[in-house]
Amino acid sequence: MFNRRSVLAGGAVWLTMGRALAAERMLDTAYINARVWTGDRLLPRTDAIGIAGGRIVALGANAVHAASSRRTQTIDLQGAFICPGFIDNHTHFMLGAATLAQPDLLGAIDRADFIERLGRAARARPGKWILGGSWDEQRLGGALPTRHWIDAATGDTPVAVPRTDLHMYLLNSAALRAAGITRDTPDIEGGVIVRDETGEPTGILKDNAKTLVERVFPTPTDSERDTTMREGITHALSRGFTQVHAPEPFDWITYETARRLRAKGETDLRFYCFVPARDWAKMAAIVAEEGRGDDWVRWGAVKALADGSLGSRTALFRSPYSDAPDQTGVRVTSLVDLTAQVEGADRAGLHVTVHAIGDRANDEVLDIYAETARRNGPRDRRFRIEHAQHLSLATIPRFARQKVIASVQPYHAIDDGRWAVERIGEERLAGTYAFRSLIDTGATVTFGSDWPVAPLDALEGIYAAVTRETIDGENPQGWLPKQKTTVEQALTAYTVNNAYAGFQDDRLGKIAPGFIADLTVLDADPTAVAPDTIKNIQPLRTVVSGKPRYLA
Repeated sequence: MFNRRSVLAGGAVWLTMGRALAAERMLDTAYINARVWTGDRLLPRTDAIGIAGGRIVALGANAVHAASSRRTQTIDLQGAFICPGFIDNHTHFMLGAATLAQPDLLGAIDRADFIERLGRAARARPGKWILGGSWDEQRLGGALPTRHWIDAATGDTPVAVPRTDLHMYLLNSAALRAAGITRDTPDIEGGVIVRDETGEPTGILKDNAKTLVERVFPTPTDSERDTTMREGITHALSRGFTQVHAPEPFDWITYETARRLRAKGETDLRFYCFVPARDWAKMAAIVAEEGRGDDWVRWGAVKALADGSLGSRTALFRSPYSDAPDQTGVRVTSLVDLTAQVEGADRAGLHVTVHAIGDRANDEVLDIYAETARRNGPRDRRFRIEHAQHLSLATIPRFARQKVIASVQPYHAIDDGRWAVERIGEERLAGTYAFRSLIDTGATVTFGSDWPVAPLDALEGIYAAVTRETIDGENPQGWLPKQKTTVEQALTAYTVNNAYAGFQDDRLGKIAPGFIADLTVLDADPTAVAPDTIKNIQPLRTVVSGKPRYLA
């Protein structure tokens, strides 16, 4: 155990530790000659870090030198940048990890290229389901793809590939047959089977309709899932991440796989696992019997869905879509069920988050949170809203007022910014991806990726938040530039605030004496380079619990 008495003198900090180690004043590892951004307002910058027993115990060159011995491993970083380990607030980790071995469809330059990539994948593994990567019709001319595009290229190999937002699947005819979906299949509540003018399914399934095909997907073995997670861990560490949050609204797969790996030892990457809110009673029973895990793999959190996505026109708005006047979106979970899930989970002491995209969905979730807090009484609950993408201006201050965390993903802004105005018009853009407004009104804003919807890459996210330059190059001064953040605000959202959003702010998210030594080392200081070059910065080293888990 650590005695939290520290001495601050001349920028050097030494933490008095357990008696034996304190007597020897010996560090396991010393990182020197570094540009350190600590995330700690008491000492925002320093130049050296000393680690012992997986914890940070010394800061500053003088303190680190004084605490070093012949047994200390001293690493000269030659001016490299160190910050607290990146945490991603929102991943679909197992799905993202699985896509690492799937065809790259987002890279397709046109319809022909898209078809060829799927055909190549089908020829490489005939008869085996193709379930990724993901596609974006905006990069393929704007029209939604159909089964007719890909049937000839994929043949009898079933294909069910998600749109980049994960709210639609494109199926070929083989997959439709495997799922038993025909013109006579009725729509499912909270979902849409897109049909052509004759009533035949086009191959597009939206939101809850996706379950019609998911029920026939092949089930991987535990061993296969373990391998997939390990591949995802390797990828995440290579991008500088020390922890990911996995808010899953449909299944327990990430939770089960992470627990299985943890039982075999350290997982190298930390996991905070959310399970479907409809299963809150099951999770509450697990917490009552087993606790909430440890700092490698934690649970005790649930996620619900309020609506769909902007790209699928299933995000729930108060006014109709500008490009579809007969549509206002889809309520994926009824208000009765959503309220019951949130109130039940919160009453059981679980951590609750809800996916909400459209302005109506966000307002309804905030209303449910307010009523739940009133009914269940005061406590430190840290409600979250995942995405919080399209807000009315009157709604923005509610996040701070209600102490609701805005769990957002900056890359979506520079992706959707290419076409969002077509969906919702100029007026509603005022509260779209309103990161700076949320921060300025005092809300806790956290950053992540939504991987595989967007790249698992904090530098891309920081770049997106700071520049707001859309990926098509059409907004060099930034899309909705008043919503740009500073680099420090973006770093805080990936570290300090994400630790808070996971109830770990007393031990993670900062480089401070007594904190766990989770560190990300980069080849350049993002606060000191031109903003448009931030995305080119590369991780050099990822340290988790004091141990290097990735070296470039």
